[in-house]
Amino acid sequence: MDQGTDIERQLRAAGLRVTVQRVAVLTAVSRHPHADTSSIIDAARVSVPDLSHQAVYDALRTLTGVGLLRCIEPAGMVARYEARTGDNHHHLICRSCGAIADVECAVGHAPCLVPADGQGFVVDEAEVVYWGRCPACASAAS
Repeated sequence: MDQGTDIERQLRAAGLRVTVQRVAVLTAVSRHPHADTSSIIDAARVSVPDLSHQAVYDALRTLTGVGLLRCIEPAGMVARYEARTGDNHHHLICRSCGAIADVECAVGHAPCLVPADGQGFVVDEAEVVYWGRCPACASAAS
């Protein structure tokens, strides 16, 4: 492996060993934001053809655990992964085709939504999902 790639630096900075499995998974998610596990397996196998399902699941769990990946689980959909972390962005999801797009926090700084009654919780993230139809599906419906 090339010792100087950004992916490898990210892994080392997170205190992780650099493995071909982790590099392949982190690269796949970086190139395919909001991908489900099946899509990540397919994308990672481009560079590591014999990569097992279990190795991908293990890498996803580890990378999510250290904050290099974020798992989103929109209602009624399988889990999706993205490499954009720590900025408290939200998502737009098309009800028709399932497309997912990032959207910046509506107002203020993280967390952008402050609950009326935090009930003693120390809030560090607000997750908002906007549901609707993407431009292509809205056009087709007209």
